[in-house]
Amino acid sequence: MSSNASDFLEFQGQTNESPYLIDVDRAEGIFIYDKNGKRYMDMIAGVAVNNIGHNHPKVVQALKAQIDRHLHVMVYGEFIQDSQLNFAKKLSNLLPENLDCVYTVNSGTEANEAALKLAKRVTGRTELVSFRRSYHGSTHGSLSVSGNETKKEAFRPLVPDVRFLTFNAIAELDQITEKTAGVIIETIQGDAGVRVPSKEFLIALRKRCKEVGALLIFDEIQCGIGRAGSLFAFEQFDIVPDILTLGKALGGGMPIGALVSSKEHLSTFTNNPMLGHITTFGGHPVICAAADACLDVMTSEIDYTEVERLGQLLESIVQSNPEIKEIRRSGMMFAFDMESFERVEKVVHKCLEKGLISFWFLSHPYSFRLSPPLTISEDEIRQAGRIILESIEETSLISE
Repeated sequence: MSSNASDFLEFQGQTNESPYLIDVDRAEGIFIYDKNGKRYMDMIAGVAVNNIGHNHPKVVQALKAQIDRHLHVMVYGEFIQDSQLNFAKKLSNLLPENLDCVYTVNSGTEANEAALKLAKRVTGRTELVSFRRSYHGSTHGSLSVSGNETKKEAFRPLVPDVRFLTFNAIAELDQITEKTAGVIIETIQGDAGVRVPSKEFLIALRKRCKEVGALLIFDEIQCGIGRAGSLFAFEQFDIVPDILTLGKALGGGMPIGALVSSKEHLSTFTNNPMLGHITTFGGHPVICAAADACLDVMTSEIDYTEVERLGQLLESIVQSNPEIKEIRRSGMMFAFDMESFERVEKVVHKCLEKGLISFWFLSHPYSFRLSPPLTISEDEIRQAGRIILESIEETSLISE
């Protein structure tokens, strides 16, 4: 173990007992390079963050330009800052007219926290509805509406008055009532192993929320910003939420979250009480400059037809191995089911040994996940598919 790895384990708080421990030197495009010069094909993109690849030149240029002007000058909402305002205008102009106002925060989970507060503030109600197997973040409020009971048990008591329904079950939607403040749902469930709902289900959910006056919150922190094959995943279902939360890829590699709703809804945070929601570093000018540049790239350089074509190609390559039991995919968001967690673990580690970064799901350990940069080429897709097939075959021989 290198000295850096030892220091990493000693001085940094850890999230699990067996981290990857790649000692990163630099990153560019779809590749990460360690300090020994080994190149890794990043087929996970920082877990759906680097959708436009690492160190995109337009993002880097925007960062440098803003750094030369100013860094933090005031808590969010008090001063007019060009990069913050330009980002908000650009994002709202890409969305339907009822999603015309942006509140910028530091992360996806913060966006979800704010969304839950907003639903309660607008409706005056307390009940929140979410879905089993969902993942919305690790803070108390976001964890309270996440569906992984194993991850929640050690941290109870959590936020009360939360009801869980079955994802994609139309028959259960009558449990959303006039007591419900908001319904939060991943447009496509990510951590559960890429679960894509039926169009009929989301249309019925939209209708039910409207009938009872509950606000519909779409969490597109993982599946948004092009990951699912369209700029926003909800565009594929012909419905629009009352509140949209974004994060991960939105910053082009920088940390950001965004709560988007109508001006009318978001204005409720300004009074009774004043400062109903507040953040010191949300909307940081440097981060907003990066997000503004990222949206430029997403709307001018990404061919979503090509994203779908290459997604289909990788799916067809990997499914040729009989150990792959099922593949679920939306755009460049993949889950590959195998026989057991042990098989998944061996494949993931063999891929890493061969210079390809894949990962697993917290809530679905029988799958390995891929979420490559949307800028990946056909040759790189084919190379990745070959490495994955080799890793499955070689670890199968080892297991025998």
